[in-house]
Amino acid sequence: MEDISAAASYALRFINQTNRSVFLTGKAGTGKTTLLKEIIRTTHKNVVVVAPTGIAALNAGGVTIHSMFQLPFAGFLPTHSQPPHFSDTVRFETKDSLRRHFAMRAEKKSVILNMELLVIDEVSMLRADLLDAIDYMLRSIRHKNMAFGGVQVLYIGDLLQLPPVVRNEEWAVLQNYYRGKFFFHSQVVQHNPPVYIELDKIYRQTDARFIGVLNNLRNNIITNDDLKVLNEFVNPNFDLKNNQGYITLTTHNAKADAMNATALDELDGKEHFYVPEIVDDFPEKLYPVEHTLRLKVGAQVMFVKNDLSPEKRYFNGKIGVIKSLSKEEVLVHFPEDNITIEAERYEWQNVRYVVDDITKEIKEDILGTFVHYPLKLAWAITVHKSQGLTFDKAVLDVSQVFMPGQAYVALSRLRSLNGLILLSPMRMNGISNDADVMDYASGKAGEDEMEHSLQRETVNFVGNFLKDSFDWQDLATLWQKHKMSYLHEGEKSVKHRYREWAYRQEDNIHNVLDASGKFMKQLDSLFAQQEVDMAFVNERILKAVDYFFPAMDSMATGLYSKMEEVVRLKRAKAFFEELAELEELQTAALMRLLKSKRLMEVVLAGETISKESLITAQIQNYRKNKIEDIRAIMRANPTTIVEEEGEDYTAQRYAPKKKKTGEPKKTTLEETYDLWKQNLTVAQIAERRKLTETTILSHFAGLIQTGKAIIEDVLAQDKIEALREAFIGFDGESLNGLKEKYGDRFTWGELRLYKAGLGVTK
Repeated sequence: MEDISAAASYALRFINQTNRSVFLTGKAGTGKTTLLKEIIRTTHKNVVVVAPTGIAALNAGGVTIHSMFQLPFAGFLPTHSQPPHFSDTVRFETKDSLRRHFAMRAEKKSVILNMELLVIDEVSMLRADLLDAIDYMLRSIRHKNMAFGGVQVLYIGDLLQLPPVVRNEEWAVLQNYYRGKFFFHSQVVQHNPPVYIELDKIYRQTDARFIGVLNNLRNNIITNDDLKVLNEFVNPNFDLKNNQGYITLTTHNAKADAMNATALDELDGKEHFYVPEIVDDFPEKLYPVEHTLRLKVGAQVMFVKNDLSPEKRYFNGKIGVIKSLSKEEVLVHFPEDNITIEAERYEWQNVRYVVDDITKEIKEDILGTFVHYPLKLAWAITVHKSQGLTFDKAVLDVSQVFMPGQAYVALSRLRSLNGLILLSPMRMNGISNDADVMDYASGKAGEDEMEHSLQRETVNFVGNFLKDSFDWQDLATLWQKHKMSYLHEGEKSVKHRYREWAYRQEDNIHNVLDASGKFMKQLDSLFAQQEVDMAFVNERILKAVDYFFPAMDSMATGLYSKMEEVVRLKRAKAFFEELAELEELQTAALMRLLKSKRLMEVVLAGETISKESLITAQIQNYRKNKIEDIRAIMRANPTTIVEEEGEDYTAQRYAPKKKKTGEPKKTTLEETYDLWKQNLTVAQIAERRKLTETTILSHFAGLIQTGKAIIEDVLAQDKIEALREAFIGFDGESLNGLKEKYGDRFTWGELRLYKAGLGVTK
């Protein structure tokens, strides 16, 4: 991350080298989303990203809070008593009633048990009671009575933007438990306050006068001079029709929709309709743009995503005008830049989190995709929906009194005052921000305090990490439970033959518990010192790992071997799942033991604790290498205990997994390119990536344009020759004329592929 600010640096270090939760905030345009991507890329922790709404989750690359934690859509009361029956439209859950929602699939439970960092984006919308419900759920499933069951939480958002929604009838009950509705009013945050980090370097605005007005507006200290500055831009008679490129920000959905519909209807010409390509599971409630996009030539449109190509021709909020339309081509003209581009479809992914069986890392599993033009009609938009967008020119319709914070949100969308038009004067009343939010913001720490906190929390993190690396009580309890389960098995059961092995395993783990307990007490003593002697701690860790590793490694090897046998047996699914639960904890214990040794190497070397420094090849490949060795031995020495086929109840569990590395997440073009290098066909790539063949062909056009592929790789030579003749005299802009001329002789995909290669082959 280039030119990283001090605040951003603190955020990265608190996440990677402490377990302290963090509230990351900042004015609009300070780069919160960019920093989130950097945190996810560099952290050594297993990350899950959630957000309060489906669209917010989609934009953050995560899932909704309710789907991740299986929480009902109801208010939560942090008590064990019976939930009150309030009305048909308002429901409440309590701790006891909420527990019935905690039964979950093994895959979901595995994600929750392996989670180390929970990112909650758009936290301004998060209600206090919902955060307490998350806390209670994590404590219950993870069996740890500490905040969020020991998971570190990164809260991201600007509290002066979208507030939580709490109906009056809900608040009538919730006010008995909460002082306010924001996330920081929750009981878990009241008892475990996060470190407050504010990004203060503004990337969107550079006009000092405008930045000053926005800061004062944000901090509830707007002056008459500030209003005078803003009201210089009042123009009640502003003619939108004769001023292209302006978007009207209003407070009501109906008004914005009506303005867009009317403006579109007033345009001459044919109306074109565009629908998305949807593959597999992508529910309607997650649609990031309208299903049917209505366009005409001359329509004012806005891009709702950033350009992913190296050219960066547009950004989220960039406004242009439709120049030409056809069935498979949308050309957008930017008058101020005097350029025309072809709008390319964007791919949104509906994901879920799963745990990689080999590495025990949490990764994304794509459930479905939604591919559509990232465009919206842009004569008008609500302040609410303008969140995260950047405009060069905007008209503010402030005829209605703004809600608290709306004036700030609306104005902060603009790059500069030069693009501002106010239809009526801005007044003092109705634009103050929430007093609770302002009070919370006043409690943020200064840099000295943050530095001292970081040093203290880093030492605590190292101490707790090391101690947890030798805490095998939960693992021993699970082995004991497994041992006792054999008492109910008959001699003819599949499981019975493994009884003696299970008893030995349970003995082995209990044999090391006494020594590990004593070592944990020694670590407590070492980290209780005023100045911790890390060199001496390292000596003790090296000796401890050398002492404990052989026993833990032997247990893991035995467990993997038995699972490889059982997976091939018929009618053994339930037994296999029992072993899989044991393997989850056993492998985690081994990984943690290896990481403890590596952590001390990093600390003593004065290196930054990150994914790159902490995750070694030995740790990454430990389980994979063990399984491969075991399978090689089994192939060489087939035993009578392994039946011929067995049932395919582990196909998904043992499916090939993609490695997770410290490299940046690949672009969609790079993912297609990697599969193409494996000699997969366009159809096979489309199936693997849950996309259509049309979309994959558009990727190849991009790959040809960047020189990573050549057209001969995709099209036959005779087709290329025919296209070469067809493109004689082509003006380089719209392909529609060629398509109309040649009809079915060339597909849109073939025309695009050849056009992409023109700049490369010349």
